[in-house]
Amino acid sequence: MTYAIDPELLPWLDMLPEIKVGSYEDLLRMRAMRDAIKIPPYVAENALDVRDVMAGEVPVRVYSRASRSEPRPGLLYIHGGGFVVGDVEMFDPSCRKITDSLDVVVVSVGYRLAPEHPYPVPLEDCYTALKWTAENAAELGIDLTRLGVAGESAGGGLAAGLALLARDRGGPQLCFQYLGVPEIDDRLTTPSMTQYVDTPLWNRPSAVYSWQAYLGDIKPDEVPIYAAPARAEDLSGLPPAVVTACQFDPLRDEDITYAHRLMQAGVLVELRHYPGTFHGCAIVAGATITQRMTDDNLEDLRRGLSA
Repeated sequence: MTYAIDPELLPWLDMLPEIKVGSYEDLLRMRAMRDAIKIPPYVAENALDVRDVMAGEVPVRVYSRASRSEPRPGLLYIHGGGFVVGDVEMFDPSCRKITDSLDVVVVSVGYRLAPEHPYPVPLEDCYTALKWTAENAAELGIDLTRLGVAGESAGGGLAAGLALLARDRGGPQLCFQYLGVPEIDDRLTTPSMTQYVDTPLWNRPSAVYSWQAYLGDIKPDEVPIYAAPARAEDLSGLPPAVVTACQFDPLRDEDITYAHRLMQAGVLVELRHYPGTFHGCAIVAGATITQRMTDDNLEDLRRGLSA
């Protein structure tokens, strides 16, 4: 199928890695390929304090400016990777940029991955990290009234699930949720999910395997709302949100629908849809549209956390 992808992104398509995950063997090959990729480091303008610690039994990486006085906003960051790949190292440049640009304390979660650790393990790891962050806010230099959660792709889905979980368990209180192209609906029935079977980086076959791996043996009629937030009937009482969507992304329609339903539930929401883009295109850093996506991301976090 032909897609009207932004002209500045087109020259990069042949250089992007092919994502084909339909089996566990495919997944192992993709993990090995990811391990071979050297991620360019982010060069900070400010001196940063970056340390790896344990939030209970969950590894986290904490980012803060080396010189700080007053408590700062805090952000629990949940990496993407279709629930099956990714780690804190892979998203280290993003977290450094947030801390450097906004003077925000970022806690990046090294949650366990599916299919070895299906739901609820990844989400419970994130909840453990959130509780640890709140309990150690004073030591971390975090203002608890300005604690938010953010994630991209599967990380956005986990962030949405975590916001629901924190609401229903009575805390920790979140002031903001950033849901970047979130993976939130296992039913795979939207028009974009049905049509986009060969889009770059992420497509319907990728989504099918991702959900199979994450949900494990859970029956379709028993999927919890915390695993697939699009299934939640009650979205009231959730923190203000930014939801982003890419035009040629199978996740597009579920993301737009979720944003609309949050609005209908009385949640303050900003929805950003980027024309001519595909899932994960932000790795093409030189295009005008992806530069705008990066700038918007920082501004959304700044406003959401009042940084």
